[in-house]
Amino acid sequence: MKLVSAAKLRRAQDAITSFLPYQAKLGEMLANYVASSTEALSVPLAQQREVHRVAVIAVSSNSSLCGAFNSNAIKAALQTLSSYSHLAPKDILVYPIGKKMAAALAKAGYAASSNLDALVDTPDYDRTGALVDEIISLFCERKIDRVILIYNHFKNAAQQEVRCEQFLPVAPASDAPASKLDYILEPDRSRVIEQLVPRVVRLQLYGAILDSIAAEHGARTTAMQIATDNATELIQELTLKYNKARQAAITNELIDIVSGSEGLKS
Repeated sequence: MKLVSAAKLRRAQDAITSFLPYQAKLGEMLANYVASSTEALSVPLAQQREVHRVAVIAVSSNSSLCGAFNSNAIKAALQTLSSYSHLAPKDILVYPIGKKMAAALAKAGYAASSNLDALVDTPDYDRTGALVDEIISLFCERKIDRVILIYNHFKNAAQQEVRCEQFLPVAPASDAPASKLDYILEPDRSRVIEQLVPRVVRLQLYGAILDSIAAEHGARTTAMQIATDNATELIQELTLKYNKARQAAITNELIDIVSGSEGLKS
């Protein structure tokens, strides 16, 4: 299982490494443009309003044996949901991506809005985009006022960091450097922003799923290495006990032989 996870980890790393530059560049374009403009970001997806309905997207894996990977994400999801306990159950939507998250949230009494387990096994941009379009539609129709995204960020094979991010409404990074660029937009500002913002949102979820998959295989590789080390240590301990017991049996047999021979001589 360690070897299989290590191979899958390499593929997952290649996927996230090839995807991140594109996502980062679009996010940088949006942040720089907003920073260079004197006007606030005025699109429906950036509309801040009082939270009466909330949606939580939480990503886990479909299988276990990956250490605390799933339990950390589940814990973060439950803590986030508990912070909205003042809302009625019908005003809380959950989108669990992964069987472990779906099972944990169902056990806690939260019904999944749809079955999204396949996105973990075979991540697909079009299917992810369809999910994001559904959420965007609900947000624009004021059926939800805030969307939270929870997933494991891959730092390295031994470290995964649970991240809880605001998915909607869109809020450009406050620490983005002020841009001196003078943008010339075609056809106009509103059309470009209306096209750019939804694409950035779709990429954010797809990137989070790829990131979570890489983190899962990293966690499983580490967990299987620890299990291998523990099994090796256990085998060594049992071998030592076996050799001691075998030596003690041989010693007792020799004592019996010597005692018997001394008895014959007497």
